[in-house]
Amino acid sequence: MRSRLLIVLTALAVGATLTACGKESSSAADAAKKAALEAADKAKEAAVKAGEAAKEATKEAATATTDAAGKAADATKDAAEKAVEAAKAAAAPK
Repeated sequence: MRSRLLIVLTALAVGATLTACGKESSSAADAAKKAALEAADKAKEAAVKAGEAAKEATKEAATATTDAAGKAADATKDAAEKAVEAAKAAAAPK
C-alpha cells in the first residue's frame, strides 16, 4: 500500500518537473498524470481486495472458533461423565 502511494507521488513529481521544463513536456506531463491516476485506481482496487480478504478470513476464523468451542464442550461433557462413572465405581462396595 505504501509502495503504491510512493509510485503515485513519484509520478506527480515527475509530471510537475516535466511541466516546468517547457512546451514539449506537456505530452509527458499528460502521460505522467494518466499514470498517476491509474496507480491511484490500482491502489484503491488493492485496498478493496485486501478488505474483502480480511473479512473472509475473519468469517472463517469465527467458524473455526465456534467449531472448536463445540468440540471442547463435548470433550468436557465426556470427561465429566467418565469422572462420575469412576466415582461410582470407587464408591461401590467390594
